[in-house]
Amino acid sequence: MQVAVTTLDQEDAGTIELNPAIFEQPVRSDILHAVVRWQLAKRRQGTHKAKTRSEVTATTRKMYKQKGTGRARHGAASATQFRGGGKPFGPKVRDHAIDLPKKVRKLGLKSALSSKLAEGKLIVLSEAKLAEGKTKGLAERLRKLGWASVLLIDGADFDQNFVRASRNLPGIQLLPAEGANVYDILKRDTVALTKEAVRRLEERLA
Repeated sequence: MQVAVTTLDQEDAGTIELNPAIFEQPVRSDILHAVVRWQLAKRRQGTHKAKTRSEVTATTRKMYKQKGTGRARHGAASATQFRGGGKPFGPKVRDHAIDLPKKVRKLGLKSALSSKLAEGKLIVLSEAKLAEGKTKGLAERLRKLGWASVLLIDGADFDQNFVRASRNLPGIQLLPAEGANVYDILKRDTVALTKEAVRRLEERLA
């Protein structure tokens, strides 16, 4: 599939052939949901913890005498019904990650890229480089392009001037081709790939 290549200044830079096995896949909402759920589960720290009855610091002295009060026969202040006592069935430190086959993850990435291309929101840039790292200049270019929320994917190394210029712009996110993922692609309105990113993504997903 032939797609036009443009520059940051909206100049024509020829065309590029995109692999249909990667960029023209059927959009599978079930696969996208599964991959996003897998990604977000992996991000969770799982460090939440509540102390159980055996872990709280409390006196083990009997609350009151065993008989004659008409009240329940409690043996320690660490019981869960007392203030300061342990918490029953509270959260424990654990790993929230779930398993997902590699082929499903790969299919999810193909489906996400295909959905952006089908919507006309996938742009191919010749390169992502700036002569100077000025935020004002990049912001003006993005405004003219109409990119309010864009994910820009490049090769392994970004141009440092481009990184410096985009650092204070909330509407742009930079990722190397190796870090391209379903969640970030779907989160942004527009996805911009450099020609180098296209090459690396096709190698990764072939």
